[in-house]
Amino acid sequence: MRVIRCLLCWLALLCSGQPVHAGVLTKAALVLRFPAPLMVGDKQADLPVWPLFKQNATATELVGYVFESIDLAPIPGFAGVPINLLVAIDPKGSFLDVAVLSHHEPVFLDGLGEAPLLAFVQQYKSLSLKQNINIDSKTKRLRAPDAGHAYLDGVSKATASVRIINQSVLSAALKVSRKKLGFAQGSDPDQLARIRPELFEPHSVAQLLAAGLIAHVRVTNRDVERLFAGSLGAGLDPQAVASPDAVFIDLYLALASVPSVGRNLLAPPSWSKLHNRLEEGDHALLVMSSGRYSILADDFIRGSVPDRLALRQDGLPIDMRDLDLEMQLAGRGVLPADSVTVLRVISQAGLDPARPFEFSLPITRNKGIVYPERITRDIHFSLRVPARFYLAAEGSNTSWPGIWRSRWSELLILVAALALLAGALMRQRRLVADARRFAWFRGAFLLFTIGFIGYYAQGQLSIVNLTGVLQALLAGRSLEFLMFDPMTVLLWGFTALSLLAWGRGTFCGWLCPFGALQEVTGKLGQWLKLPQLRMRARSDARLKLVKYPLFAAIVVSALVAPELTDKLVELEPFKTAITLNFVRAWPYVAYAAGLLVLSMFVYKFFCRYLCPFGAALALIGRIRILDWIPRRAECGTPCQTCRHRCDYQAITPAGAISYDECFQCMDCVVIYSSDELCAPRIMELKRARTIPIARVNDNH
Repeated sequence: MRVIRCLLCWLALLCSGQPVHAGVLTKAALVLRFPAPLMVGDKQADLPVWPLFKQNATATELVGYVFESIDLAPIPGFAGVPINLLVAIDPKGSFLDVAVLSHHEPVFLDGLGEAPLLAFVQQYKSLSLKQNINIDSKTKRLRAPDAGHAYLDGVSKATASVRIINQSVLSAALKVSRKKLGFAQGSDPDQLARIRPELFEPHSVAQLLAAGLIAHVRVTNRDVERLFAGSLGAGLDPQAVASPDAVFIDLYLALASVPSVGRNLLAPPSWSKLHNRLEEGDHALLVMSSGRYSILADDFIRGSVPDRLALRQDGLPIDMRDLDLEMQLAGRGVLPADSVTVLRVISQAGLDPARPFEFSLPITRNKGIVYPERITRDIHFSLRVPARFYLAAEGSNTSWPGIWRSRWSELLILVAALALLAGALMRQRRLVADARRFAWFRGAFLLFTIGFIGYYAQGQLSIVNLTGVLQALLAGRSLEFLMFDPMTVLLWGFTALSLLAWGRGTFCGWLCPFGALQEVTGKLGQWLKLPQLRMRARSDARLKLVKYPLFAAIVVSALVAPELTDKLVELEPFKTAITLNFVRAWPYVAYAAGLLVLSMFVYKFFCRYLCPFGAALALIGRIRILDWIPRRAECGTPCQTCRHRCDYQAITPAGAISYDECFQCMDCVVIYSSDELCAPRIMELKRARTIPIARVNDNH
């Protein structure tokens, strides 16, 4: 093993100077993709893009720009390698084309196949960067796309991957649009200011208005009629015609997530309620109004996006969603309280508090009965936050925090389960005091691992996680791609701590969905009284070494031949059995199913002898600080009960525990604590119950 470690270190040093992945397309290749009448210009010096032209009579028109996402937004996928996409946008910011050039996403390589991936990226065509593009098929069925919104159907089993793809497409396209098309006045979408949470200044409503922290717009019926004058919508509102000086809407709007605004305007309980509902980077808009018109229509569904108030920043739309909170204002009678609404702008929407907020109140009138014509006019107003209330932009913001927030309930369940497991393992004496109760606990947790961690939350850790990190580090790329899968991050964090405390057994024996599936099938084989094949000690020891060169081969291929790695990682059946739920080409299904059937005869065959990920954890687990399995002096000499009962054959004839091969099933700990199963304990109790016969000296 020392030789293998030295070889890997040498290869890492050798490969560390490799350049970061860059685009692969040439002008000649693009000419084939965009044939006449289109013309491909030369790659530009200031930005890695190719202009597209078209001859129109005597003029040469700019059709758009073509670029590779890897040149502008090299966001690593789950193999650690950035997904490279061909993106073409027109001068108005609409997508002409999006195509996949290369990827290493495990779920699309011989998993779901590339068809869902190709279908996903085709949805971008004709969408605009000026729309809010969301991945949410349920929302798409409820709301039709419009000028400000577009919805992409996601890919089941590949949620995180398509989010990374969406982030790659939009990040790259926005950089080009800002640089070449003048979007957002050339601002960098990754550089956003942050509200200062610690700054609070007591202010009255008048002072907040004077400081520009509250936007106020008052509109009468006469003002609205002037908007529709000369159009088909003129005179269609009898109430406006009859009472021209009556208030149509008197609206006050403030950025309540600024403490100096929210704490001054809201009663303390309401501020606390609002503050607790906001995540880091979120913004809250407090809308207070009176009059006959409200930003919430009569048929408005609470918790949804209002269609009577729109927000744009730098020409790009920003979504606002109703928080459905009952708010009480701090000063009665100062601000209108007829309608008080709180709208949240989530962090990934890209709202920058340092730039102006441009609002509009769209007012729509209908002319006709059967097929009414809709006439819409907008009332515009703006808001700008003074500089002292925010911090200048630092670093980049990506969309992964939103993914964590969207999965908070799943993460909470996982955290609770991991806390339960850690607490139980730290109090193992109490855990195994009742063998029957322990069996129920372990069985229930393994079913939770299979059902929730595996199939529901898709939290199967894999050798792919390690190779992806290794390739990203060698190429000098960020590891931020890991954050797109919060379940994996939490499991990795817990596994790292458990390796330090107990070794590999905690993950392999309790948290690996495929390992748990193998254990269930193994117990099923025993229950069915199928013949159980137990390897001879020498053969078992040799077979357990096989997984280490397999692990080494995968690591070496990740360093020098990533294309080969995609094939070698298929040694793991995790993707077939867990991620894809056996919906895959038959050779992969046969392999995974065959391993499960084999485990009914040879207990957890794959985990013990072939698993490269298990080999990696066994190597890392050697740093553990605890020899946590209790032993007696009689263990091994002469008692062999635990050794013969250990299905993993992880106990030597001398009674020592091989922690590298221990799966923390704790059967031996149950035996050790049992007065009925542990032979030394039984003998000890017998000796305690024996009454010694004392010899009486007879002097007579």
